[in-house]
Amino acid sequence: MSIAAVFSTLYAAGSPVRHFPIKKDYADTAVLDSSHQKDMIDVLQKLFDKSTTPQTRKHAKPINISVIPTVGYTLSTGFAIGLSSVTTFHTQADHALNTSVVNAQAFYDSHNQETFFTQANIWAAHDQLKFVTDLRWVKYPDVTYGLGSLTTINRADPIDYDYLRFYQTVLKKVLPNFYAGMGYNLDYHYDIVDLNPTSGGSAFKRYGESSSSRSSGLNYDLLFDSRQNPVNSLQGLYANAVYRYNYKFLGSDVAWSSLVVDVRKYIRLSSHSNNILAIWSYNWITLSGRQPYLDLPSVGADMYNNTGRGYAIDRYRGKNMIYLESEYRFGLTKNGLLGGVIFANAGNYSRTVNANLQDIIPAAGTGLRVKINKHSNTNLCIDYGVGVNSSRGFFVNLGEVF
Repeated sequence: MSIAAVFSTLYAAGSPVRHFPIKKDYADTAVLDSSHQKDMIDVLQKLFDKSTTPQTRKHAKPINISVIPTVGYTLSTGFAIGLSSVTTFHTQADHALNTSVVNAQAFYDSHNQETFFTQANIWAAHDQLKFVTDLRWVKYPDVTYGLGSLTTINRADPIDYDYLRFYQTVLKKVLPNFYAGMGYNLDYHYDIVDLNPTSGGSAFKRYGESSSSRSSGLNYDLLFDSRQNPVNSLQGLYANAVYRYNYKFLGSDVAWSSLVVDVRKYIRLSSHSNNILAIWSYNWITLSGRQPYLDLPSVGADMYNNTGRGYAIDRYRGKNMIYLESEYRFGLTKNGLLGGVIFANAGNYSRTVNANLQDIIPAAGTGLRVKINKHSNTNLCIDYGVGVNSSRGFFVNLGEVF
């Protein structure tokens, strides 16, 4: 959201976004050696708290809770006001292993959207187990444009619905950096209303959607993750394959299955800087069945709603989603306080399983990075993206987009 709101809250709340615990075996020494780095907490303390010395921020707390009121504007939400929090901790007393993170957010925006969600990645048993949770409730007036990559804003269909999501996955370490597991997924849309009914009906009506839909099934996961810092990776590879099958005996309206393959590679371009080339491939394929319209792949349908910078969430939707993004991250100041990015992405949202990939939807943009916490290398990310058909706008994240 707005920079001023975030920064003022960091100080007024007693600097709640404190340094995250870092792993002693962390390979990126540039992050460990933060003695010459500056972040916004340093800046605000220097301006408003003359009695606090830099020495007070040298050591991490066992549990760090950050609460940030947010006010601002993005393309997907319009003007919004809300509350965000991040809690980080280690399940090992020596802080030598992976950092667990719990994110929570609640906001209301000028599109009359109400959103409450919490997402958790918790490590346990000496990093032998990982628990992944995604829980959200959304009252979500939305706009649909039909299926495929050739839809236009002239065919916009406003709809209203409530949405409940509960995802829970447990992964077990089987090899170094490699995990396997399974979990349960529930997507429940209800009170679906066509806000502007016409003789032909909205896109979701033509698809066959009713006033509610329920997808309930099991997911089977394979995960490889060699990153040391998921908030802002300087090197490593993340690869996650999730096969999901929705069963009628678990309450799903229809039986359908899908495969999501999420791959992220981080290339550090020089040992003398933190300039990074980051590459993200996110592919969501329907394997069988006819899933509910609102459960189809779409812009921003990944776990953190970050795909498709340059377009509003749900601008494009299809039976399948093929997506590729690349970003160059670089420093602007020697003390690490400011940085920048240049990014480009391309997606395809096919109407049918066997459709070709000729219709590519591109976008590109640039952004500013402001160091919120030098110990965890956490940035406030403010991006401006431009897509086709005059789509453009701001996109804001706490932590890198991927």
